[in-house]
Amino acid sequence: MATTQSPFNDFDVSKFFNPSKLFSEFKVTSIDFEAVLAGQRRNIEAFTAANQAALDGFQILAKRQAEMVRQSVDEANKAVKELFAAGSPEEKASRQAELTKVAFERAVANTRELAELVARSQAQAIDHINKRVAEGLDEVKGFIAKANGKASRAA
Repeated sequence: MATTQSPFNDFDVSKFFNPSKLFSEFKVTSIDFEAVLAGQRRNIEAFTAANQAALDGFQILAKRQAEMVRQSVDEANKAVKELFAAGSPEEKASRQAELTKVAFERAVANTRELAELVARSQAQAIDHINKRVAEGLDEVKGFIAKANGKASRAA
């Protein structure tokens, strides 16, 4: 049985492209690689802070949802007891309408609160990224100004 060989088995990209050789041929003295690496470290720190803010927000949201569920269960148990208490069918129907209205209003308030928690969490995470983007753009402007200063002195 014949085996098929991939035409790429003997392909060696380094024969065609060697980045270290390519960059060694160019004299790039205006780039401060330490500053670039420091900027990348700050990028990673900003993303880490944004992820931590998102995680913290998620934990707060989950905790609050659990509290809301616990509260809803307690209120539902109380409502069931009240509905099974003695009284005329009209009184029970009136009480049931009242309890339904209160439950609906609470559900709307809870939904609003959860939406606000999510929005706050997202805003905190995005603030970390926005701040770092602004700093990064300032760094790029500084690199360009530094390179232009060296170029004008060399001329």
